[in-house]
Amino acid sequence: MKEFYIDSDGIRLHAKMDVPEGVEKGPLCILIHGFTGNMEEEHLIAAQKAMNDIGMMVLRVEMYGHGESDGEFGRHTLYKWVANALSVVEYARSLDNVTDLYLCGHSQGGLLTMLIGGMCPDDLKAIIPLSPAWMIPDVCRKGEILGASFDPAHIPDLIRSSDGWDLYGDYVRVAQTIHVEDEIARYDGPVLIVHGMDDEVVAYSYGEQAAKLYKNAKLVGIKGADHCFVGHESEMADAIKEYLSGSGS
Repeated sequence: MKEFYIDSDGIRLHAKMDVPEGVEKGPLCILIHGFTGNMEEEHLIAAQKAMNDIGMMVLRVEMYGHGESDGEFGRHTLYKWVANALSVVEYARSLDNVTDLYLCGHSQGGLLTMLIGGMCPDDLKAIIPLSPAWMIPDVCRKGEILGASFDPAHIPDLIRSSDGWDLYGDYVRVAQTIHVEDEIARYDGPVLIVHGMDDEVVAYSYGEQAAKLYKNAKLVGIKGADHCFVGHESEMADAIKEYLSGSGS
């Protein structure tokens, strides 16, 4: 494992490159956490190990305001994350030992994966949204974000949640402008969506809807699994491994 930082217009993004033993050249998957998350969460490590097991290199990266990357959590926005992810894709494309590039993200990182898929369809062989929170823009337009409510037409400068996190209003202002369906329509490549069927954060129905909108998608529902696949990490990892090892990717 190699630990380093990737520059994104002056913002340092904390990164770790996990390379399977004996692999010098081959496919690479960028792996991104979700809202309030980081690269060391159990479900992300399970996904990373599944990819490593089939000979794929994995680049785990923490976005603005998360983990050990630069930026204040409350000031992160989807625009900032998109800019970060584009920088990471550019970095990965510059590596001489990368043959094919994949993108995988969980929750808000799954939403980001869907956005970047539409923006960079020629760069990505497949995308893998895990429990993708692609309803965030819609709920922000309605005046909600992860349990916090507000007037969507008069966004407050600070939004406080009962879970202890604070967001500045720019997060909502940015989210309200994003229409994920546009980027779904722009991506024709293979898509694997893995979603817990008992997810209470992002309902499983959102995974079903996304799978119907994509032109070439497979949805794997994990029975009994919650948003982070707690206790079901191995099933999520097996779904990724089976997909990437087969013809779907």
